Amino acid sequence: MNDNSVSRRLFLSAAAAAPAVPVLIASDRIAVFDPPPARVRIVTATASSVVPPPSYTPAEIQQIESQGKDVKIAIPASRDELNQLLPEADVVFGAVNAEMLARAKNLRWMQATEAGMEKLLFPDLIKSSVVVTNMARMFAPAISETAIGMLLSLTRGLNKYYVPQFEKRTWHPERNLVEVDGITMGIAGMGGIGQATAMRAHYGFNMRILATDAKPMAKPIFVDTLREPAWLMEMVPQVDVLVSAAPCTKETEGIFNEKVFRAMKKTAYFINLSRGALVEERALVQALKEGWIAGAGLDPTRDEPLPSTHPYWDCPNLILTCHSAGYSPQRQIRLVGLLADNVRRYSSGLPLMNVVDKQRGY
Repeated sequence: MNDNSVSRRLFLSAAAAAPAVPVLIASDRIAVFDPPPARVRIVTATASSVVPPPSYTPAEIQQIESQGKDVKIAIPASRDELNQLLPEADVVFGAVNAEMLARAKNLRWMQATEAGMEKLLFPDLIKSSVVVTNMARMFAPAISETAIGMLLSLTRGLNKYYVPQFEKRTWHPERNLVEVDGITMGIAGMGGIGQATAMRAHYGFNMRILATDAKPMAKPIFVDTLREPAWLMEMVPQVDVLVSAAPCTKETEGIFNEKVFRAMKKTAYFINLSRGALVEERALVQALKEGWIAGAGLDPTRDEPLPSTHPYWDCPNLILTCHSAGYSPQRQIRLVGLLADNVRRYSSGLPLMNVVDKQRGY
């Protein structure tokens, strides 16, 4: 059964014919458990020894557990407790590794609490029948606001002139400033972050939006042109600000390289909202120091935390936000809301939200 031959009628008949097994259609990213589970046992976990597992307040736990008839969420206090809970869990909030996956014999669904999947997917998980969902679009409002904030700081001279002046208590009105109204923004990756940034740029600042994306999708009304990723090098020379919002995959690693930065206008800005691995850092450092581009804003970097010896710290007209662009009080409300809604869907035999294509990695 291939993506192009699956109709809605075939999808429904397949779901009815395969009880207790998730039905997946990669083109639509549909995952349905039919019949729905009689009970739901959720455990929070992390595959990292550094990152703690997700935790929730009593009110958040009640919100999640109220979405089905018999839903229980466990937050283990130790690795030993986690190992005891995994065999009975059918849902994990967070992430697992190969050892944990082998122990979780009844695992059917993993709800990642991140949007990027490059560090969470591994061969055994990809091959398994476990459905993976993520937090796509949940961080987009805050990150897109950071993108606009970076751009305005660069164009209005806030980081280059006025912040240093404030520290020195000097007064010098800078007039070498740029307006963003009506300029052209190019975005690589029109997922949640890309679309949220494009919408704010177009409706807030009258920007013309050009974009690329690997997924077949309808062009949003606020986007002027949407093409396949191969169009990137044609798009780059046209834009006044280039935004990286694509997922980190084998195809996207290092796509923002010397060729791209040399093709940009000298008056253009580069903003990376996605992952540090998409950027060839030496090329960006050279572009900033030699004036190939006017400036850049980075939220993620390849190495985090960024070492104090990294050449980024010596780059002119560069803003770093230390991979914190997605944070806000509202973010947690959205995250728990998605968790609760997906538990409701899982418990009711409805399609899950934000199903990940494990082969593509997003």
